[in-house]
Amino acid sequence: MKKFAFIAVAVTALSFAQPAKAQWESIRQEGEIGFTLGAAHYFGDLNTRAALNRPKLAFGAFFRKQFGNYIGLRVAAHFAQLGYSDIYNTHNEYQRRRNLSFNSNIFELALQGDFNFFKFVPGDPDHSFTPYITFGAGIFSYDPYAYLGGQKYFLRTLATEGQGTAAYPDRKPYNTMAVSIPFGVGIKYAINDRMNVGFEVAHRFTNTDYLDDVSKTFVGADKFPPLPDGSPSIAQLLQDRSYETGDIIGIEGRQRGLPKQNDQFVFAELTFSFNLTSYRCPTAK
Repeated sequence: MKKFAFIAVAVTALSFAQPAKAQWESIRQEGEIGFTLGAAHYFGDLNTRAALNRPKLAFGAFFRKQFGNYIGLRVAAHFAQLGYSDIYNTHNEYQRRRNLSFNSNIFELALQGDFNFFKFVPGDPDHSFTPYITFGAGIFSYDPYAYLGGQKYFLRTLATEGQGTAAYPDRKPYNTMAVSIPFGVGIKYAINDRMNVGFEVAHRFTNTDYLDDVSKTFVGADKFPPLPDGSPSIAQLLQDRSYETGDIIGIEGRQRGLPKQNDQFVFAELTFSFNLTSYRCPTAK
């Protein structure tokens, strides 16, 4: 009798489970529209030890087209703030004395492929979570600036390393557009069949060494003509600020940056997205 009772319970459970399974299989995730909010951090000539001590605001929006339960293609737009200063380099006396700093606003547009480790079906409690990796390519704009005497000055037009001058014809003015290569990992969880939340960390490799306006060598104070009243120009004062920390170190030819290492940055963000779904009739199988 007990055996027959067990079989009856099992058949009943399966009869409820099959319609539920058919329900999830009939929902097709076409894609997602989402938003991100978090922090950005810069790595480069002013932050050579990859310290994570000056995060700044980052946020964005994205559309992801889903191709099955494992692969997606994402178009993402980001705004972020980046910045750093030599005053944070307490481990390196030369960098502290160099005393350079910068800030920049970043606008990025990227195309990324996302690859889920687990089958992801929003609304299905058995497949509502997955870690994933993301990889792609993008373009971003940047325009570094610094403050002197409380005033904001954009550094590119000042040619702080002699870019575009007759004295350094090999140093061309750098572009304010560059290429980024995002590579990162994340996790996402489907709250229900309509909404997902997640967290992502994606590093950006770039093809520019002038995100911070620092790359090669000092060109010397004499390469910057003084103002009509004989006082130093803004360009001269910002190309070498060691006068604020002691004796001047920015003599011509002395190392100012690391020209063989391009600058990089990273985003760490919470993600919120809304699913775009369609329905298909379950098969007889």
